[in-house]
Amino acid sequence: MAKSRAVIFDYIGTLVNCKSYTMEASRLKLYNSLIDEGFKIEKDQFLEAYIKAHEKYRVVRFEQLREVTNAIWVADALNEIGFNVSPDDTRIRSALNVFFKDYVDSLSLREGALKLIKKVSEECKVGLLSNFTYAPVVYCSLRNFKLSRFFNAIVVSEQNGWRKPSKNIFKDTLDKLGVEASETVFIGDNPLEDVKGALDCGLKTVFVASQFYSIVDLSRSHVNPHFSVLDLGRVYEKFVEIIG
Repeated sequence: MAKSRAVIFDYIGTLVNCKSYTMEASRLKLYNSLIDEGFKIEKDQFLEAYIKAHEKYRVVRFEQLREVTNAIWVADALNEIGFNVSPDDTRIRSALNVFFKDYVDSLSLREGALKLIKKVSEECKVGLLSNFTYAPVVYCSLRNFKLSRFFNAIVVSEQNGWRKPSKNIFKDTLDKLGVEASETVFIGDNPLEDVKGALDCGLKTVFVASQFYSIVDLSRSHVNPHFSVLDLGRVYEKFVEIIG
């Protein structure tokens, strides 16, 4: 097999950890931020409508694999309780930036991530493919970690419209990198979205255990990646073997 020309990384879980984050606290900040933006809303009524919208679009996201941004959830929730706003309303975008600040602050690079990305970038093209409902979170955190410069292509599901394991988003990422599936390695921590999704598209795959998914989870999924490792350090050590 010829040497791989590109490596694509998943982001959350694979390259970064998320610690000490609570959704409940962020939802409250979202509500307070909307109040600051001029929406006169009752807290319990809004949070109930927001959770309802979240569940409504969860079906679309996980069954149809179409991504739906948080801005749509918030607009739906506000419209449910009597407003007439669109997801593009600048007040919603401002509130979402506040909503996600704690999440961005909770992220930290996994041990060995920077060393591995630098190594990959010296040998081949590097891509990032992330399922995330609000793309600014990905771009902001990449800037915080000074990682943006290493990637030849960054694809976030919110902007793409599809989410892993859809073949569409994998193909779009390959097209942006200008490579074929057969000459590309995908590294991720989700057995189904990352590993199976990439395998179904013909990529070589590496499963990396994370705070979200363990080797046991991989075994239970009955998905068989080309390589499975416990940490990014092992990917670095096996790099020559992995890229072929």
